Amino acid sequence: MLVLEYKIKAKPHQYKAIDEAIKTVQFIRNKAIRYWMDAPKDPKINRFALNKYSTELRNEFPFVKDLNSMAVQAAAERGWLAISRFYENCKTNKTGKKSFPRFQKDNRSVEYKTSGWSLHKTKRRITITDKKGICELKLLGKWDIHTYPVKSIKRVRLVRRADGYYCQFAIDVECVDIQPPTGQEIGLDVGLESFYTDSNGHHEPSPKFLRKAESGIKHTQRRIYKKVKGSSGRRKARARYSRKHLRVSRQRTEHAKRLARHVCKSNDLIAYEDLKVGNLLKNHCLAKSIADASWYQFRQWIEYFAAKFGRLAVAVPPQYTSQECSQCKAMVKKSLSTRTHVCSCGLILQRDWNAAINILLKAKSTVGQTGSNANGDGSSTLLGANLVEQVLSVKLESPRMTAGECQPFFYLKR
Repeated sequence: MLVLEYKIKAKPHQYKAIDEAIKTVQFIRNKAIRYWMDAPKDPKINRFALNKYSTELRNEFPFVKDLNSMAVQAAAERGWLAISRFYENCKTNKTGKKSFPRFQKDNRSVEYKTSGWSLHKTKRRITITDKKGICELKLLGKWDIHTYPVKSIKRVRLVRRADGYYCQFAIDVECVDIQPPTGQEIGLDVGLESFYTDSNGHHEPSPKFLRKAESGIKHTQRRIYKKVKGSSGRRKARARYSRKHLRVSRQRTEHAKRLARHVCKSNDLIAYEDLKVGNLLKNHCLAKSIADASWYQFRQWIEYFAAKFGRLAVAVPPQYTSQECSQCKAMVKKSLSTRTHVCSCGLILQRDWNAAINILLKAKSTVGQTGSNANGDGSSTLLGANLVEQVLSVKLESPRMTAGECQPFFYLKR
């Protein structure tokens, strides 16, 4: 599944119509969750029951009926997605909060399935055919969509962001581009001093996008409080503040995407730490720096490009990778401030370099038994198979990604 994104150019009344459709989606999702909460225990509430309830909402509320019927179903499915996630966390006995479904108040998108929209023959305009009054919208960006048939477009999503409105097309194509084997292997140790250190000794500098933009963000935030509440000046100041954060978010995404693509294209085996970033963020002294590094986003792109290029991505436990000596396997205790690994066997290495070597060695020891494929699922490989054979078998071990799994990954077309 491939998602292409284009910016929308429209008239003011069309933007208001999109906002109205977005509010309707939020209303349907919240009503679906309330219906699930108030339902007695005997009837089974599932996705089909919520879809049936969405039909009742169309008959009850005229503004819901103005929205396309499949868009209404997609809004009800969003409510079921939150409910099913809560059920799954309860079944697996997830520690901490179980993510009980909450009512949404900041929805920013409306999603259409295979109806409710039509593309112009030039594929540079899209017409929303429901009764919300959105009508024809102009698409701005590179026109890669003309290379795909209209029947392959499974979803159309209108998204509101701080710098405008966007249209996303979810296209049912197989994102596979098998690259020839390189014979190279790499282990990655992410950190705060460097974005990552690989097993070859390369230190990728940390960009620190939030730290660099922090002064400007604080300045625009202070200007908000100097404006009168409810005034147009305060609304514009809030928009400037939102655009600052949006720019940092896009910088992180492009940086993680570029590095992950390079790493996966130049190596057959990519080993990385299976970090629980949510737990690391509980350290209030380092939480801002950890969030700014966006390690989890980097891992997501590695798994995506590994599946696309036919590489083998292995997540290994991070325990003791910094303390263990990569040469003699002795444990050398050191604090976080100690940046050099000095072992009695004579090995002297930078701390993160030693950890990256250990990560690669752990991955190579598990890849012949029970490893992890590019999607993070457990996969078994044949004992005695060489690395090239394992890499070529990844496509068989990794199932085709569904639309829901690919939603975090899209090519930005602007």
